[in-house]
Amino acid sequence: MPYYLYKIGPLNILTRMGENADFKAARVEANEMRKSLSPGEKIKIMFAANELAAEELLSTPRELDHTLAGDDY
Repeated sequence: MPYYLYKIGPLNILTRMGENADFKAARVEANEMRKSLSPGEKIKIMFAANELAAEELLSTPRELDHTLAGDDY
């Protein structure tokens, strides 16, 4: 499974920026991309079976862990 690189822009718009078979190469590429980001943009690396699965994982909000409360959260 490849590592997909995505730019997440304002309003959580996903833009596929690349794909790598090796995590180290993906990380280096992502770090280079992060140097030229505009405010409000992020670069994410997603390990997934295909592009559709990667976009689904990136666009699904994480659920709040109810065991964390107050200062722990």
